[in-house]
Amino acid sequence: MKIAIASDHAGFNYKEAIRAHLAELGHEVKDFGAFNDERSDYPDFIRPAAQAVVAGEFDRAIILGGSGNGEAIVANRIPGIRCTLAWDVRSARYGRSHNNSNCLSLGERMMAESEALELVDIWLTTEFEGGRHAERLAKIDE
Repeated sequence: MKIAIASDHAGFNYKEAIRAHLAELGHEVKDFGAFNDERSDYPDFIRPAAQAVVAGEFDRAIILGGSGNGEAIVANRIPGIRCTLAWDVRSARYGRSHNNSNCLSLGERMMAESEALELVDIWLTTEFEGGRHAERLAKIDE
């Protein structure tokens, strides 16, 4: 899978860990920044990563910040992105199975690194259920 990854300074450390984890799993990953933990503005990195997914350059995106909230808001402003903010196993799973999300937002200040990696794995491997959920997504796009 081709995955775009981006963060601000507050999500930088987990971005680096997730990027390495994805590479170990055999995914093709492009890092859109931030490239260090110095103060930065998340829209500068999140928007280009989300736009690259919509453009078809990547299958999905994983974005990170302190809480993941602002990052999810930026991504969801891009038509064609369905970004789920996950703080636990259920939210990651439902983001894919019910919402067919193509972007995952995580907060480094909200969980341990091991939990973040677990959520990434769940989100990447969970299939979209379709059916009534597809009907609901179609209503969003109307």
